[in-house]
Amino acid sequence: MNTIRATTTATTGAPAWNRLRWADLDADARARALTRPVQVVAKATREAVAAVVEAVRGRGDAALRELTARFDRVGLERFEVTASEFAAAEAAVAPELRQAMAGAMARIEAFHRAGMAAAYALETAPGVVCERIVRPVPRVGLYVPAGSAPLPSTALMLCVPARLAGCREVVLCTPPRADGSADPAVLVAARLAGVERVFKLGGAQAIAALAFGTESVPKVDKIFGPGNGYVDEAKRQVAQCGAVAIDMPAGPSEVLVVADAGADPAFVAADLLSQAEHGPDSQVLLLSDSELLIDRVEAELAAQLAALPRAGIAGQALSASRLIAVDSLEQALAISNAYAPEHLILALREPRAWLDRVEAAGSVFLGDWTPEALGDYCSGTNHVLPTNGAARAWSGVGVSSFQNFVSVQTASRGGVLAIGDCAVTLARAEGLDGHANAVALRLRGALA
Repeated sequence: MNTIRATTTATTGAPAWNRLRWADLDADARARALTRPVQVVAKATREAVAAVVEAVRGRGDAALRELTARFDRVGLERFEVTASEFAAAEAAVAPELRQAMAGAMARIEAFHRAGMAAAYALETAPGVVCERIVRPVPRVGLYVPAGSAPLPSTALMLCVPARLAGCREVVLCTPPRADGSADPAVLVAARLAGVERVFKLGGAQAIAALAFGTESVPKVDKIFGPGNGYVDEAKRQVAQCGAVAIDMPAGPSEVLVVADAGADPAFVAADLLSQAEHGPDSQVLLLSDSELLIDRVEAELAAQLAALPRAGIAGQALSASRLIAVDSLEQALAISNAYAPEHLILALREPRAWLDRVEAAGSVFLGDWTPEALGDYCSGTNHVLPTNGAARAWSGVGVSSFQNFVSVQTASRGGVLAIGDCAVTLARAEGLDGHANAVALRLRGALA
């Protein structure tokens, strides 16, 4: 028997969350329980995005103006932020916010700098030297969402590693506000991190502009940044057609919490709601081996949701979210690995002891005192992370995301003599006589 108990929120009247017992679900019901909202509307999203991408590819700035008027309800003749707009933004941002952004940026830079890859060289045989050199991606485009909530933190998460990597050209797109301006905090964050070229463009049209270039927006080599389902799909489409590379699939936000009986239900509910408020297509999951804890979290969700200014948005997200009772924490981690969440919170008594069981997650938060929101803003890790199950094979943004790693090899006469026979043997085994001949000629020359 497949049991799902739905409750409702008094704030919106919509289903707020679904409560399930994993042991009661068959394979199909388990798959449905782990389905993201964005997967349900994928076909319609693909078609809508394809039309936008083709319009921008074919008509450039003219299409951007029409699409900005349609989706952002603002008419713009010029998209690039001017020096006077940057100055106005600096004046509009409160000193305490600027100070908070500067503190967050320092920690983000320290963490990312510590993990930077270095070039190396190794003599793999006498006379044979193999190297790996590091080069920045020359031109990168950064996307910073600003739909229902502007995200200056995302500007820091993208601009800092781009600067550390040494990218030659960095441009940033962010949606315009109703008055035609860019969010001041986003502009200040970008400039703090060293990015001066910002365009007031949002949605799939911004991604298409960066991928193909227009009269005013430069074409880039790689696009970075999170967004809603349309932005994520646009990134996929421009990458699939070979126009540009992308960082990863990074769509609507999601969090999975694994909690034991000792977890604080108020903390757990707050962590779930902090992601649910991102957007109606976000998803949050709780897995626990304690039905009593789930009862208490459910009550906390209702109480805390009612007090949230973005209760309507969070309530919609909760309608596609789950509170799941499991038989054991081992089972919870297995489900988490199958789901591969963007954010994974281990609200456990000994969270580090369970870390080795984590196979797929964008970012992990250990213990009761590590809310996901710290990682969103200022702990130092990056919050641009793979979503929609992509964490099985993709990693979050880091400095290496903005770099290319090129292998280099050098062989001397002695080096050819040392390993040439190996290459000839392998080439002939594969039936590639041209490969074998290229080495054999050198072997004969080296012996002459």
